[in-house]
Amino acid sequence: MYSRFFSLLGGLTVTTLAATSAMAPQAEAAPRDKAFFQQVAGVWKGPGEIVNGKYKGTKFNCNITGSASPDGNVGMKLDGTCRVGVFQQPMSAIITQSGRGYTGKFLDGAEGKGLDIVSGSVNGDKVVMGINRNQLNGAMVASVRGENKLNITISVKVEDQMVPVIGLTLDRDMDSIAVGSIKSVEATPDNN
Repeated sequence: MYSRFFSLLGGLTVTTLAATSAMAPQAEAAPRDKAFFQQVAGVWKGPGEIVNGKYKGTKFNCNITGSASPDGNVGMKLDGTCRVGVFQQPMSAIITQSGRGYTGKFLDGAEGKGLDIVSGSVNGDKVVMGINRNQLNGAMVASVRGENKLNITISVKVEDQMVPVIGLTLDRDMDSIAVGSIKSVEATPDNN
């Protein structure tokens, strides 16, 4: 029942953390975009809700980890899960710089059960991404608030207007940072 919901939800949620810069020349955009990816790297978790459509009112929770692009390019690799009740769906995406913009896939892309990342822009701490799957066109707006909060709104195009369908509020998982810091300190040899 929820597998189709999870495919759409996961694709929209995970790809929200990806960014692009089509508004500035590549030489200027690369450092700014790289800084954005570094800012959103880490572990994020929090609630979301479907605000329109067939599953309106459905609440869910996501845990997502972002890390540097595995090939060393500007971009990001994302892994995690989203859960509705006892139903859980793995989430994954790879986003990489391609010319002045970015390309990527959530899960296996639009040719499979996922979504394609097709456009976007970064403006300070705000990201707008375009997504596509067959006849579905949509956009995600993510705003980083401080260092530890990420607000996300996902909309789909219905006729000539964008209709919000999903809202999320993700918080940086401070427990994972504290545990990593403690492990690093414990692993450091004593120089005395």
